Amino acid sequence: MNKFKRHENFINRELSWIEFNKRVLEECRNTNHPLFERLRFIAITSSNLDEFFMVRVGSLLDQIKVGFTKTDPSGMTPKQQLSEICKSTAKLVNSQCNYFNRSLKIALGRENINFLTIKDLNREQLDYIHDYYYKNIFPVITPMLIDRSTSFPLILNKSLNIGLIIEENDEKTFATVEVPSVLDRIIKIPSDSGLNIIMLEDILKLNLSSLFGTSKILASGCYRITRNADLTLDEEGAEDLLEAIEESIKQRKWGAAVRLEVEHGMDSDILSILEKELELTKEQEYKINTPLDLSFLNKLINNKEYERLCYKPIKPYNPLKYIDDEDIFDTISKKDILLQHPYESFDPIVNLVRQSAKDPSVLAIKQTLYRVSGNSPIIKALIAAVENKKQVTVLVELKARFDEENNINWAKQLEEAGCHVIYGLVGLKTHCKLLLIVRREKNGIKRYVHMGTGNYNDVTAKIYTDIGLLSSNP
Repeated sequence: MNKFKRHENFINRELSWIEFNKRVLEECRNTNHPLFERLRFIAITSSNLDEFFMVRVGSLLDQIKVGFTKTDPSGMTPKQQLSEICKSTAKLVNSQCNYFNRSLKIALGRENINFLTIKDLNREQLDYIHDYYYKNIFPVITPMLIDRSTSFPLILNKSLNIGLIIEENDEKTFATVEVPSVLDRIIKIPSDSGLNIIMLEDILKLNLSSLFGTSKILASGCYRITRNADLTLDEEGAEDLLEAIEESIKQRKWGAAVRLEVEHGMDSDILSILEKELELTKEQEYKINTPLDLSFLNKLINNKEYERLCYKPIKPYNPLKYIDDEDIFDTISKKDILLQHPYESFDPIVNLVRQSAKDPSVLAIKQTLYRVSGNSPIIKALIAAVENKKQVTVLVELKARFDEENNINWAKQLEEAGCHVIYGLVGLKTHCKLLLIVRREKNGIKRYVHMGTGNYNDVTAKIYTDIGLLSSNP
């Protein structure tokens, strides 16, 4: 048999990705990294797993649902892949919990940063969180009681919730409370020294009785579900790609559940109800011995008081800064320029678009956009270019994973400003940097190009490794 057709010569794509995420997780054990950088790695693995389950596992479950049994190049059917994914992820999650509890929390304690539980609090601190609860948390939350006359509520994708079994009139009932995502999850507790923190969900659990009156709370525990967010679009049949993606984004919040995360020691009755209502198997359930969703650690990492526990920001070198020519077009005309980000600055690209927007000699700007930052200087420059009577054409890729909604908003803003907007190409995903500037010069029309890997995102350009070429060579 041809060696390219032998299953043993191939590694399954999904299991390979889990191995990659294991290597990311290993970095949190590397004591050569500053402590908060180690926290960053464990937070990344958490958010990586979310996306993996929403997209890759979601896609596999769709295949299983329709009875697709064809094997992949490694010889595995979708069902076999899902089973192996669940086993490998269980080991990964167990390692994640062990690293956090046995290493990172202890290291944080040495820096006088302490994660407290209710049992650790003195009377004064308990009074503080009681007061905090009634002033900040109680007005925001809405408990949901599920009895015989009430259907199980739609639990939002990636939301943190508390499930309860309560007893009322000698009858057991399930209830659920969403932990408000609009509030900070890390609550600072007043103390004489250091940073003492408690999780928002722990404060909420302490005060659950305030939500259910005289009912007796028999059990409670945190849970979190991940839903299938894989956008399946019949692009050939979609008359309006923009409308189709807008509709798919709405559905993403309510896709079928693909994973259930529960806190360690969760009551069996709560588990049984969640498994039944969410139609999940034991294999798809993960017991977590840390706070659920460790990506919350990013909030702690960004604490300015502890910058010493992070790597010092490295300022990228700007190779165009010391060139005498003020005109970037003159500089590009002399020779091609290859930029390597993030070691070399992305500023020349932003400045090129800004200068093009103001330059009276520039006739047109044509650009692709896959992802941009929240306050994008590129978008502002393109809108300014239209106001300065330039012809502006932008291809906005609507299928940029998890940025679809942002891109739709940016596309509409550009369109309203007067840009000609192309909403991606049917059947293709345009993920690259392409910028063409058309300029009238002494010797006629001249074109300048920037082409490269990645996105026109001025924020991620400071951390992602990409290359970009500036040229006027026809």
